[in-house]
Amino acid sequence: MINNFAIVLAAGASTRMNSCKTSLMWRDRKNLLSYQVEEFLLAGITPIVVLGPHNWERRADCLPGSIAVINNQPSDGKTSSILIGLKHLPRHFHTLVISAVDQPRSAWIYQKLLQASESSDAPITAPTYQGKMGHPLFFSPEVLPKLENLREESFGLRQVVQDFHPNIQQVEFDTSDVLMDLNTPESYQSEFIKLPTIAVLNYL
Repeated sequence: MINNFAIVLAAGASTRMNSCKTSLMWRDRKNLLSYQVEEFLLAGITPIVVLGPHNWERRADCLPGSIAVINNQPSDGKTSSILIGLKHLPRHFHTLVISAVDQPRSAWIYQKLLQASESSDAPITAPTYQGKMGHPLFFSPEVLPKLENLREESFGLRQVVQDFHPNIQQVEFDTSDVLMDLNTPESYQSEFIKLPTIAVLNYL
């Protein structure tokens, strides 16, 4: 039985991107959402995708084995989506990942972080590249009470990370992919053009 879960945050309005991030094209002719879902499933992690009213139709991109839920008030901030995702998390789990839809990672990155998390009693496991901490973060059940009490006004997930910072297990990678964050059209284009030529041509 798989006891590893990921909350994929995909309910945002994508104001800086000027288009819904879930539908942006990525590798293998997939959009960001379907790519994220598939890579988590390949890594043995069940994704709980939190969508908003404006993009609820994107649940069609969530492959069998994933869970799609809706945040009716995404304007309440990222914390509200995390809390809704947590409501669909079984009480008995081994590892929880929190990831944003605009932070696509390959399955092997998730697998390496999962292996490190499972072999350690660290409350949080995080990827790093050249000493800089990236995403996604892997949480042990020990952190669940803190996550369930997240509040936007108290800096949300950042405060939890700060509270546990001395005990975070950092896993070094040799790729800057663990720092990738597609927040703006410029950041998306700069990463998109790095894709293999044949992949880029498939989207044209």
